[in-house]
Formats: sequence, C-alpha cells, structure tokens
Amino acid sequence: MGRTRKGRDISGWLVVDKPAGLTSTAVVNKVKWAFDAKKAGHAGTLDPDATGVLAVALGEATKTVPYITDALKAYTFTVRLGQSTNTDDAEGDILKTSDARPEDAQIKDALGQFIGDIMQVPPQFSAVKIDGQRAYKLARDGEDLELAARPLWVDELIMTDRPDADHVTLEMTCGKGGYVRSIARDLGEALGCFGHVRELRRIWSGPFDAADGISIEQINELAKQPELDKYLRPLEEGLQDLSQVSATAEGAVRMRNGNPGMVMASDVEYGDECWASLDGKAVAVGRYKAGELHPSRVFNT
Repeated sequence: MGRTRKGRDISGWLVVDKPAGLTSTAVVNKVKWAFDAKKAGHAGTLDPDATGVLAVALGEATKTVPYITDALKAYTFTVRLGQSTNTDDAEGDILKTSDARPEDAQIKDALGQFIGDIMQVPPQFSAVKIDGQRAYKLARDGEDLELAARPLWVDELIMTDRPDADHVTLEMTCGKGGYVRSIARDLGEALGCFGHVRELRRIWSGPFDAADGISIEQINELAKQPELDKYLRPLEEGLQDLSQVSATAEGAVRMRNGNPGMVMASDVEYGDECWASLDGKAVAVGRYKAGELHPSRVFNT
C-alpha cells in the first residue's frame, strides 16, 4: 500500500510577494506548512535575491502549474553597467570591468536585438541540467561550462529609468524559460561595457500580480488559522489562457473517471485544448472532439 500524505485536502493558488533572501523552494515549504496542505508547488523559480510574484499552487491546483509556467511574465530589473560577474548578478565575483558608459540612446537602440524570438545562453549559475547535474553545482566546483543557447520569446523590453551613469532600469515581458541575468549580461556585451543584474522583481506572472501578493510576514502571522484561507484563489485562475467549455452533469462524471464526456462549446474547434467546467468548477483539461472533451488532466474538487 502507498503511504498516505498527511495534511489538508485544500486546493487553490496563493500569490506570494517573495522577499529577497529566500529560495522559491523555501517559500513553497512555508506555504505548505502554513496551510497544512498535502501538496504544493510553484510556477516559475525566482532567484533567491529576486522579489515579486511567486505563484504557489496547492492540491488540485498543482495540475494547472504548466499553464502558468508557459504564460507571459513581466520583470523590472536594474542593470549595473561596467562590470561582469561569474553569476551575472551582484552576488558573484567580478570578472571584467570597463570605464565605458553608453548614452541613453545607445541603450535604447541595443534593446531591439533582444526582442522577439531570440536565443539565450543560461547563466553559469543556473538550474540547467548537464549530464544530470545542476549547472550551479558544477560552477561552484570551478568548472567552466559551455551551456547551449535556448529559444526565448521576448514580447517587450523597454528602458524605464537611468538613475545614474552606472545603472539602467529595464522592464521585460517574456515567455517561459527566460533568464533576466542573461539579458543583463548580453546587453552589457552588446554595449561594450559589460553588465550584471543589480535588482530584480517579477511584477506579474500570467493572471497573478505582485500588487495582490501576500507577504511572508502575513503568512507567518496567519499560519494554521482560517483567515489564511481567504487569500487562496480558485484553481480555475490557472486556466485562464485556455478556452472554457461547459460540461453536462453526465459528461462531468465520465471525465472525472478518465473518459470522454459531453460538453457544450461555441468558440472552440476540433482538437483545441480547453477546460471543462460544471457550475463554475473545473472538471478536466483536454482536447475538444465532436462535442466531447477527451481529458488529459482531471480535477477532483
């Protein structure tokens, strides 16, 4: 017999405004403890020194994590010009320096090459796996890594401030798998002055906004109390990028048993991925085919 998980059967999304100094895993563990939840996970890692939106899924909401991970995200970040580091952020050792400082117009012109479909090499200190090992672990051991470039969609990259000659603040909206530290590094190279991330904040991720986030202090204060549940958002919010269809009562029963079930749809086409609901609650995600949804994920709510 399998081991039974301890904790509450509670499902939904908690939007955390992550502070600097905590890992994403530490935040998830804190949330899981505070809710006494059986299961928890997050949608998109933030570096320990980064702040902002960390969307934590509980229970059945963990099945919607891929849709938030794939959604667009927005960051605001400050680049320190004139220095490169081995981590591409302020925590690393300085590798190269330059006295060159680009003008605002030069920076704005250079940003264009980082918009659209680009190829991006992850930082040496990243969670990318090489032969089964995390790159950051190999980098800590002093290995010089050759990481393969990865595709990234950058929807927008704009300059929002120039506090002084050494710093520039940017805002970027991008797709899945983007490394802001790589943008800072590559921008510095393109400008001939080097660069690394000084500060980084994720301001929104899919439907979740930092302005609506709960703080770690609030989580600690309300832990194990009913009041904390009021901050939990429906798991259906993780499905907003998919079309919605309505299940019949009989169709819902069939889908929850893993079988195709009858749905009512008006704006989806054959083969589209969508989610079915009954009385506003998610039943399943799957492919629409001739009046039925063929489930790939089923929600037991």
